[in-house]
Amino acid sequence: MPYKSRGEAASGLFVPRSMGDLRWPCGVPVSTTHQLPIFDFDSASTRAAGDERLKRSVGSAVLRQYVARQARLAELPDSDGLRTLAGQIKQHTLDHLDWYLEQLRDNVHRNGGKVHFAATAEEARRIVLDIAAAEKCRRVIKSKSMVSEEIELAAAMEKAGMDVVETDLGEFIVQISHDKPSHIVTPIVHKDVKSVATLFQDYFGMPYTEDPTALTRQARLHLREKFRRADLGITGGNFLVAESGQVCVVENEGNARQSTTTPRVLISIVGIEKLVPRLADLAVMLKLLARSATGQPMTVYTSLFGGPRREGEKDGPERFHLVLVDNGRTEILGSEYRQTLRCIRCGACLNACPVYRKIGGHAYGHVYSGPIGALITPLFAGMDKFQDLPKASSLCGACYEACPVKIDIPTMLIRMRRDIVHTRLNSPIERLIYRAWAWAYRSPLLYWLIGKFQKWELRRRAGGSGWVEKMPSVAAGWTQIRDLPAPAARTFQQLWRQRQKAQPRMDTNEHE
Repeated sequence: MPYKSRGEAASGLFVPRSMGDLRWPCGVPVSTTHQLPIFDFDSASTRAAGDERLKRSVGSAVLRQYVARQARLAELPDSDGLRTLAGQIKQHTLDHLDWYLEQLRDNVHRNGGKVHFAATAEEARRIVLDIAAAEKCRRVIKSKSMVSEEIELAAAMEKAGMDVVETDLGEFIVQISHDKPSHIVTPIVHKDVKSVATLFQDYFGMPYTEDPTALTRQARLHLREKFRRADLGITGGNFLVAESGQVCVVENEGNARQSTTTPRVLISIVGIEKLVPRLADLAVMLKLLARSATGQPMTVYTSLFGGPRREGEKDGPERFHLVLVDNGRTEILGSEYRQTLRCIRCGACLNACPVYRKIGGHAYGHVYSGPIGALITPLFAGMDKFQDLPKASSLCGACYEACPVKIDIPTMLIRMRRDIVHTRLNSPIERLIYRAWAWAYRSPLLYWLIGKFQKWELRRRAGGSGWVEKMPSVAAGWTQIRDLPAPAARTFQQLWRQRQKAQPRMDTNEHE
């Protein structure tokens, strides 16, 4: 099968032309995303960047994963070619998503499972709660799932009176501390061992210890009983395989495998973009996912499942449900940001991003953080609510170099900034300042005068220290959390002219 993107919607693809006409293959209409308040990124990022403990925890953890990723990819004979192939596979699937969704649905049904299409987060929550009520399930074990975080499933189930337990160790710590994940792969990257030790001491009443083995053993003792008594298991899905009707889940702790085999009912909640056509394509993705995420050649557990247990099998659920979630994805599918749906949620772009390393994930104000979050959060939740996120990037390109499916994040961020300007979401004062700036910089004389004044003012503020600690109010953000180096006494042009004058002129007659 050739994986060459056509660059536009395939014939028959359910790309939105008008929201009223758009319907799922099963007949469910797609609706717009739910409304959120405007997020104050400036305040959140300033607080985070001023938290030295947070920066140490996040910086050391993600840098370790970033370095490990580089080492592991270097072991592959042609890692860049593999990334190109992975991007083509994902783009091909997106361009023919309607066909592969129907193939997946048919094969899940053939395996004995049931498929539900959820157009919105609200609908996804309702589907899960209805299944739980029909099956009389009250005790839920849940493995790590970004989509369930996106639709706020655990809170809805707890509100309905169900006992819901996150079984991934990081997610469990997030749950009992009433926190939110701050990284796609490592949800407690913002916490250090002291905060976890204190949390376990308070929650379990155990003696204070910073020994990871002791802390893990305590969590295991608590979760074992939860696994034993649970009647409903919930998982996400790293990939969906259309040709086999299976869900693929990768993990390192074994909790997801326990969640899929122990309860009598299993529900997997997965975004529609997680599809790949064939098991052969899954092999390509698995070669890149763990290497890109944590620097492992392969995760400890890789599970494939897609239906209830068969006759004679001892493990597995009696009933299996797959909930496919849209929640704004088809709107992205019909836009110029389609390639963002290639994302396999490896977190490599977060680990590579200098901005994320300094502010962590919570500063982005949504489930998805880092460079990919700066793109998909405004697309999912509204550009007007998160218009600052596309600007939270230096456009250094590290995210693109790290992405295993070659999403051109920097270009997408520039396009989104353009859209913010064209839709006049930025303030009138900001637009006026940028127009004046552009007008001045088109004039060589004004450019020279501004440069001279800027150099004089910054050197005056720096004094003898060589560092500017406080900028005037119009540029105060530059020095809120860092000092700015003062400009050099002489510019490069001045140094170059001086060098040219110092060199003796060559007599051309000597070389004739």
